[in-house]
Amino acid sequence: MRLGIFVGCLVLVAVLVNVGWVPAGLGDANPAWVVLLALVISAPLSFILLRKQRDEMSQQIAGRVAGAKDKLAANRSQEDAADDAARVN
Repeated sequence: MRLGIFVGCLVLVAVLVNVGWVPAGLGDANPAWVVLLALVISAPLSFILLRKQRDEMSQQIAGRVAGAKDKLAANRSQEDAADDAARVN
């Protein structure tokens, strides 16, 4: 989705440069100028427009991390119990 936003901004900036509404850059820097301007425009748009997807992904990752921590704690308690049983005998 982020790539799609960038491509959309790239097309929009290229059209605006060709129409003359946006400066074409300095000398031979036209393609680099168009790409950089599209990056600058698409970054905040991605941050705003993809907030929902970013929050959902963050929740999924947090759930996986919590599950891994629970499994690790369970494994530690099993090892401790086995070690204590071995020491008692």
